[in-house]
Amino acid sequence: MSEFLEGFLDDYFAESEEHLVTVRRSLLALEGSVGRARPDPGVTEELFRTFHSLKGIAGMVEHRETEQLAHEMETYLRAIREGESLLSTHGIEVLIEGARALEHTIAARRKGEPPPDISRTVAGLRALISESPAAAVTAAAAPHDDAQTASRWECIFTPSPALMARGVNVDLVRARLRQSCEILKTTPLVTEGGAVAFRFLVAGDFDQATVDAWANDGVICVPQPADAPTEIVEEPLEEIEDRQAATLSSGHYVRVDLTRLDDLMRMIGDLVILRVRLVDAIQRVEPHLPAADWRNIQDHTTGIERQLRGLREGVMRVRLVPVGEIFRRMPFVVRDIARDTGRRVKVALAGQDTEIDKFLVERMMDPVLHLVRNAVSHGIEGVDERIAAGKPPEGTISLSASAAGEIVTLDIADDGHGVDTERVLARAARLGVPVPPTPDDAALLDLISSPGFSTRDESDRTSGRGFGMAVVRKTVQELGGVIRMTSTPGRGTRFSIDLPLTLAITDALIARVGSQTFAVPQTTVREVIEIEASAVRAVEHGEMAPYRGAAIPVFRLSSILGLPQPAGGRFHAFIVGTGAATVGLLADRILGQREIVVRAIADPLIRVEGVSGATDLGDGRAVLILDTSAIGRMARAGGTSSAARAQEIA
Repeated sequence: MSEFLEGFLDDYFAESEEHLVTVRRSLLALEGSVGRARPDPGVTEELFRTFHSLKGIAGMVEHRETEQLAHEMETYLRAIREGESLLSTHGIEVLIEGARALEHTIAARRKGEPPPDISRTVAGLRALISESPAAAVTAAAAPHDDAQTASRWECIFTPSPALMARGVNVDLVRARLRQSCEILKTTPLVTEGGAVAFRFLVAGDFDQATVDAWANDGVICVPQPADAPTEIVEEPLEEIEDRQAATLSSGHYVRVDLTRLDDLMRMIGDLVILRVRLVDAIQRVEPHLPAADWRNIQDHTTGIERQLRGLREGVMRVRLVPVGEIFRRMPFVVRDIARDTGRRVKVALAGQDTEIDKFLVERMMDPVLHLVRNAVSHGIEGVDERIAAGKPPEGTISLSASAAGEIVTLDIADDGHGVDTERVLARAARLGVPVPPTPDDAALLDLISSPGFSTRDESDRTSGRGFGMAVVRKTVQELGGVIRMTSTPGRGTRFSIDLPLTLAITDALIARVGSQTFAVPQTTVREVIEIEASAVRAVEHGEMAPYRGAAIPVFRLSSILGLPQPAGGRFHAFIVGTGAATVGLLADRILGQREIVVRAIADPLIRVEGVSGATDLGDGRAVLILDTSAIGRMARAGGTSSAARAQEIA
């Protein structure tokens, strides 16, 4: 491929992914039209346009495999749209197979790998097309007698933002014309002012009152001479609508490479650090300035801080994308697994417009996919079992998203039989995994998230290898999130994942532990309380402290991190975890709240569990960022040796 075409590849991959999202959604909607003489016209039309667009952009970058697949699928959709072929269950299966093949060919091109073999899929699509009744094709191609005798008109439609606001677009105009006459030809035009218009050559009889009424909606119709040449061609729906969309809305959107936004966030991070240093420097000269001058400087400093926070939030919003990018793939997955397992499952989606950082969307795709697969293969019962339990034969998997402040929560739930506690405990005992005496949901989550843990003796293509849940939890924790599980026997299981909106810059609590200073992201802490030293009681091998009318285990961060414990009359405790897994992590003192720039520790040789990264508070010294969720989990398990290595990095 030439360097000229290579320059378009990034745009090609991005636009292809947008089209594939539409394909997944529309194919599932089209499945409800199986067997109908006329499938849902809106869905069919959307799929037809999408495959046509994919074919076009693939041809631009000379991606022949995708171009051929899209062409065959477009041809089959054309036959369905025109009534030349009846949509069957087999047809849906072949279309879905074609969609998967499109994903694979585009992914192979992106990775620079050899293209997959698409011959089987192409043959299946062509076989569907060849099944179309020849008579229908002949009838569709034959000219209509009434079109030869009816009067002909030329109608010009010029779209505008005002007409679009009233709902008047080329679709509406086309529908009106089809009700009154036959469309012989449609041609896009460019007016003298550079706008796009559409010329419809039609055959039919309509009165002047109708012509006048249409003129109010931007459609000007004039009669044509009887001897004017007429060419009956297929209406280029895709070209018209693509041009109209580009004309009316292209100025409102721009596609930006994510790495450029990463660079911009890094520069904002540097500005945050410089602002902190500036504030510290100004505070040192405060005693030497008159009060009036000091207030003036303070006003400017506060203004800079406010504008910088606004800049950070603005760039962060540019990076946000709807979480629906994850959710829309899942009905495809559920349909595939349910068919293989013989179960009946539907998917309910909510909160798809909730926004989250694009990086998090890409990292969370596989964890959510695994949880959905588990819900079908482990959670949802078979049809007979559900009926015997008094449930509907069709199970439900719910995916929802919601945002509160700087946290986005993803919920993946099913209405199956719930986690089999006895089976999990028996499997854990057989594998030698420590079993808690009174396992709750948090303890069960710990067990099923252990590497290599599975309740199945044999694996299949969806589950049973025992590493999926371990990867899910690890990914969530690496992203600064928390995963929780709630299971009710006979009613189902819910996984809730709390994630920060973004990872680059966040608000943190600055804590003093021994002689060291640490940062704790606010998103990882439920609340902070003050505990008197005299209220901490030694119990067996640990310590307890009062909390909201009860008692919780507490752990001294100084002991976990291998730091000397100074004498003090009280502690500040970070409350982390939920339910029976709630613990308090004791710090000597909280120094305040700061906006910090997160620098992840990527080197595996110095990465330590319990330390998620480092930051600079403005004095040039590195300050470790603590992962309180991991520390709390390690403390409950009695393991401090790994976290003690954190002192080596400080």
